[in-house]
Amino acid sequence: MDDGTLAGFLADLASPAPAPGGGAAAALQAALGAALVSMVCNLTIGKPRYAAHEATMLAARTDADKARVEALALADADARAFAAVSDAYKLPKDTDGERAERSRAIQAALVGAAEVPLRTAAVAADVVGLCAAIVDGANVNVLSDVGVAAACARAALDSAAINVRVNTAAMTDAVNRDRAAAVLADHLTSVSAADAIVHIVGERIGS
Repeated sequence: MDDGTLAGFLADLASPAPAPGGGAAAALQAALGAALVSMVCNLTIGKPRYAAHEATMLAARTDADKARVEALALADADARAFAAVSDAYKLPKDTDGERAERSRAIQAALVGAAEVPLRTAAVAADVVGLCAAIVDGANVNVLSDVGVAAACARAALDSAAINVRVNTAAMTDAVNRDRAAAVLADHLTSVSAADAIVHIVGERIGS
């Protein structure tokens, strides 16, 4: 993700290869939201009209820049996690010992594969929080971009949730499955906040 182009990533996404896939797309959605938060902050910071919100914007920009970097890393991590699951399913299963080892490897890989979209959901929830922090003090000329950032983050939350659930559905360990579900549910509480921000922005821009 760091060295490639967006066109190249989309070409890879559209290719017959199974990775990058939906998990990487979810992470990219979170990164887009974070980038928009940074942009809004950059276009607000230093303007006398918004001086009262300067500290908030500076802090939000720092956090958004970090979120963008983390989200891009997660896009790459998702492909590696998928490969681990795929490799585990390809392990031999001719003997009882091989079948037991294959099952163990699959379950371990599924835990890792669920962890990546869980982290993506966490980043997306953070982006929603940043949108909430800046919406009242944002430069009105880019207020719509706060709404788009929140919409991107919400899409990332929904997308990450799908990827968590497809991995937990195949888990046999109830402890790992329930833990992932609980963590995901906590992150998904930000969905309503994202919707509220989109609504607020829509009202303020007259849509």
